Amino acid sequence: MAYATARQVEFTEIPVVDMSAGLSPVAAAIRRASTEVGFFYVSGHGVPAEIVEAAYDISRRFFARSEAEKQLVRINARHRGFLKVGEAKMYESARPDLKESFIFGLDLPESDPDVRSGKKLMGPNVWPADLPEMKAALDRYYAAIDGVGRTLLRAIALSLALPENFFVERYRKPLARGSILYYPPQPPDLGARQFGVSAHTDYGCLTILSQDANGGLQVRNRAGEWIAAPPIPGTFVINIGDLLARWTNDVFSSTPHRVVNTSGRARYSIAVFFDPDYDTLIEVLPACVKPGEAPRYPPVSCGEYIVGRFDKAFAYRQ
Repeated sequence: MAYATARQVEFTEIPVVDMSAGLSPVAAAIRRASTEVGFFYVSGHGVPAEIVEAAYDISRRFFARSEAEKQLVRINARHRGFLKVGEAKMYESARPDLKESFIFGLDLPESDPDVRSGKKLMGPNVWPADLPEMKAALDRYYAAIDGVGRTLLRAIALSLALPENFFVERYRKPLARGSILYYPPQPPDLGARQFGVSAHTDYGCLTILSQDANGGLQVRNRAGEWIAAPPIPGTFVINIGDLLARWTNDVFSSTPHRVVNTSGRARYSIAVFFDPDYDTLIEVLPACVKPGEAPRYPPVSCGEYIVGRFDKAFAYRQ
């Protein structure tokens, strides 16, 4: 049997955007990438390498723990904590994903008004009691990526001829989640239908991904062909999610992607799903509707949409 395959491509097919070039050039580059591909890399983002390396180091240490130790911080109803292999699958027809993950996010106390009111997915993070450096490393990582995300949002707003702060103003208390991910080596005898993460689109607005040197990310292009998105040192991979596609009436593409770990080694990655405030109304932007065309999507709140997708994707919510 063999793995699912993807064509190896030149980096020009998935563009690299230099965030240090200035907001206007970045906006133009993101507009091209988001309408033509739905994926791009960013360099010049300003996140220190030591913050990224510390997050990877703590990821390896956490996932090396015994199953019993990891289950002490098992995923809770707010979608914080550890998910074992088999507890996530992207679509009903897919096999469960061959990965483990630990999920954290915007850390809000129980006294926060939105937490007290019962808004789903909002609340405090959970951490292993005997690994305090995990909280420190991932809090630093989250804060750094939050800065990257806000710069990208400003550029995206300009690319759509919106006020620079249009999206940022809807990220005052974002429904943002981070996930450290471990993919065990995938034997080829599992065949071409088993994936670390099966083909899917991301649910929210922006995903900011760091991947280790082992590769495995594959993206489906506009021609329906799977192409590899190999790691480029010092970059993050950015992809457009379903909510931003809805917001822009599909002017920006939410692109299917998947992971298959053919490296023969453990693969690690870190994703931050950077989504707006829970009550943000995702309503097609008038500027994205051509004359005589109707909006393709009805309005939906960010929280309602994300929770609905989670309820279908994760076994612990069934």
